[in-house]
Amino acid sequence: MRAKLMGYFLLGLIRVLTGAQARWWGCPPKAEQRIYFANHQSHADLVMIWAALPKELRHNTRAVAARDYWTKTPFKHWITRAVFNVIYVSRERNAQEDPLEPLIDALHAGDSLILFPEGTRGHMEEPQAFKAGLYNLALQFPQVELIPAWIANVQRVMPKGEVVPVPVPVLCSVTFGAPMHLQSGEDRHDFLQRARLAVMALRDV
Repeated sequence: MRAKLMGYFLLGLIRVLTGAQARWWGCPPKAEQRIYFANHQSHADLVMIWAALPKELRHNTRAVAARDYWTKTPFKHWITRAVFNVIYVSRERNAQEDPLEPLIDALHAGDSLILFPEGTRGHMEEPQAFKAGLYNLALQFPQVELIPAWIANVQRVMPKGEVVPVPVPVLCSVTFGAPMHLQSGEDRHDFLQRARLAVMALRDV
């Protein structure tokens, strides 16, 4: 119950602070298994996409988050685990551990994912190069829709280094694009570049 109440509180807070708008430009919100992938410039990105999804989709959609940051304090650990039901991944290279394993398990269980393919927050207007994880998941789960998304202006509300949102007169939005899939014979470099361009194309929609 406490986690549910916190979820409602955060949902209202993010909408008040950011004027968050969900723009389903390339696809409607549907209860289908999907991987949502987006640009990443703020810790608030996770909450922005979660808040943009309709209530019936939030339950089965799990964000992917860095274990070292989001388990650093008991509160961060609780809120990401109990409220957002995130999937923790390790950013440390460990030959004994496949960082995609918990994502693969979640997809086998029927969950949808929220993924930030840059792997870390950027500070430029354009996303950094995408890492291979999105490609590997697309290769293993060709039936799952890949939905690009562009998160606009949230870095102005919560700039890098800030832990408390900064009230500014700007509207934030999440624009969802058309579904895409890995094409037959498409190599990793070409796919990741196409996925990155699909995200960037939503900036001016």
